Amino acid sequence: MSLKEKLKNNQLTIGSWITIANPAIVEIMATANFEWLCIDMEHTSIDLNQAQMLITTIQANRMKALVRVAKNEEVIIKKVLDMGADGIIVPMIKSKKDAKRAVDYAKYPPVGKRGVGLYRAQKYGIGFNEYKKWVEEEIVIIAQIEHIKAVKNIKEIINTDGIDGTIVGPYDLSASMGYSGEFERDDVKKAIKKVELSCKKYNKPYGFHVIESDPTKLQERIEEGCTFLAYSLDFFFLGDSARLGMKQIKEGLKQ
Repeated sequence: MSLKEKLKNNQLTIGSWITIANPAIVEIMATANFEWLCIDMEHTSIDLNQAQMLITTIQANRMKALVRVAKNEEVIIKKVLDMGADGIIVPMIKSKKDAKRAVDYAKYPPVGKRGVGLYRAQKYGIGFNEYKKWVEEEIVIIAQIEHIKAVKNIKEIINTDGIDGTIVGPYDLSASMGYSGEFERDDVKKAIKKVELSCKKYNKPYGFHVIESDPTKLQERIEEGCTFLAYSLDFFFLGDSARLGMKQIKEGLKQ
């Protein structure tokens, strides 16, 4: 079953986040059997050339390649899709208008307003018709819910034609409420709960980026009802393992 179908059927799918622009990172992450990996172009130094290399490597390892674009902007969305990305995660979607704009930038007329070009996704000029059909049937567009305005407009966002799911960005959401990183505050929890309940009411994928590499944190979100889950990110997997190992070694030496 494709990622698009899983989202449509609101079935659990788990991926992770790529911030380090090295194909070896993708190959290592692939051994964990993630279904998809998201290349972060918003908060990293990953450029377009590196993104294309990572997209190719992700797909070669039989995972779907998503890209979190830097902003809800026509050129960057068009470029990463023409490079062959399977879908996009669009930050700071605050309203139905924002959601519709993301869909317009990703889909060709008459559905959207995406400009037509020939590059890797279109098999360098010989596969446009095939790719156009794929865009209509398989492209994935995820709205990132990371502002209190998005929470207030969540019903309209999730019911926008072309939006396949949501993913809560807890850091920016709490920051938009004036409490950067304070996820345990009752008002922040209440805002996240509103997103959860709206997605469940309309049977739409409720997504969350679980930053911690502790798998119990991901399990909590699964039990909560999340179906589109990003499990931590590359440098936390690396750093947490190294820190835990060294802590245990030093504690052993003290005995």
